[in-house]
Amino acid sequence: MDASRLTLIRNGRTDRRGFIAASAVTCLAASGQTQADSPAADAPSSTSPQVLLPRDRVPVSFIIDDSTCLVNMGYFCTPQFATAWPGRAEYRKPWRTWPAEIPDDFVREFGHWCAEHGVKGKYSVVPYPACVGWMDRMLPGWSRRQLRDSLDLVRTLMLPNWDIHPEMISHTRVLDLRTGRPIEAINDGTMENSFPQNDVSVDHLTEYLAYALRILKNCDLPCQGITTPGGFGNHVKRKLPIATHQAVRDVFGASLPHYFKYVRQGEQGTEPELEFVGADGDMSNVTVNVPAGTGDWYGGWQGDGQSEPDRYVTRDGQSGRMAELIQRRQPAVMLCHWPGMYCNGTKSGFQAFQQNVLSLAEHYGDQIHWMKVSEIASYWAAKQCTTIRPVPGGYQFDAVHATSDFTVQLDGVAADRFWFGDRKQPLNRVNDRRALKPGSCLLERDKLIVCVDLPVGSSPLTWA
Repeated sequence: MDASRLTLIRNGRTDRRGFIAASAVTCLAASGQTQADSPAADAPSSTSPQVLLPRDRVPVSFIIDDSTCLVNMGYFCTPQFATAWPGRAEYRKPWRTWPAEIPDDFVREFGHWCAEHGVKGKYSVVPYPACVGWMDRMLPGWSRRQLRDSLDLVRTLMLPNWDIHPEMISHTRVLDLRTGRPIEAINDGTMENSFPQNDVSVDHLTEYLAYALRILKNCDLPCQGITTPGGFGNHVKRKLPIATHQAVRDVFGASLPHYFKYVRQGEQGTEPELEFVGADGDMSNVTVNVPAGTGDWYGGWQGDGQSEPDRYVTRDGQSGRMAELIQRRQPAVMLCHWPGMYCNGTKSGFQAFQQNVLSLAEHYGDQIHWMKVSEIASYWAAKQCTTIRPVPGGYQFDAVHATSDFTVQLDGVAADRFWFGDRKQPLNRVNDRRALKPGSCLLERDKLIVCVDLPVGSSPLTWA
């Protein structure tokens, strides 16, 4: 596919990168008319529907990079990075004193605690971690039984609440896909963190991503997206969404691919961006770019740093980046690297994270909603690609992408009972926004707030 066909939809204008953008298409004219601009008999008269945040709460998620089975990426990556970039001080650290393994006992402890506290997010599984061994074959230094048990732990414990992403193939050396071996030269141009140095075709980029995805498919680890290591793709940013879309759809058949690459700071918005890879206006062919909203302030990618949990959120919940984003009602996506959770066996990063999760629950528990990255992606796709229009006796939702927790506010509704969907499922009336969940609705004066699981296609909202 030619890169010129990529369009990024935002506010209907072309931005400085040359992408074409479109605002949300959830629409209803203030006059109460339909899209065809002809009045519908007995249609409600109101202002435009407003798509709220899921359950009218701020999405919260936790992105974990540099994770995989057993291999401590901080230990194995550092000497390879030192060869490619010998002048950087961070690669001259005493990596030999660090543990080579992040054990499954820690994965189990982490996963169980997160499940108990409702934490969701993204967990990378590097397919060929630092060229140590293959997730779908063997890891020298560990038995096949140990590798199988580790993969099974990810499948059973992590998968329900975490998206699995490859973080390219090795996260260190670039592979020659014809041989499956690292390119012989070791320099800035042959490390995945800065690959590619020059322009490459969409097909080449797609093939590289698909290679990584197939390894995880061999491990029975489903993927709806990918994570880029370091500066991977910096020189082909326009092509990355296309390649991600093609690779994830080809290997896993996912209907809505997404990726993590960017971190938004300061006053930058943290809402996902829909990057269109089909013909202009084709809402079905999109890749969702889901950014993080924080830096990594736990133990760092090498696992030897001092955690700074207050930079995420203070114990009193009043400050920190997460508090800032929640107060702004922007998606609040935390970022860390897996070695920084383990912190070379001290678990200090994990302990700092636990403090943050408990602070968020105490001070913002009824304002936030933990979600996987793919769930955030699907929500924003539905938010921007669903048409809501008045029809006799209610509204019709025409959705291109499905999502859960779809929450809409409709003005000027006076009724007592409500049904949603072709089967006319009755909506449960609740008395507080904090009680919203799929299949429920709330009346506030003349405002109706509806929370439903939205399927692809047309779904009627009716009332009496």
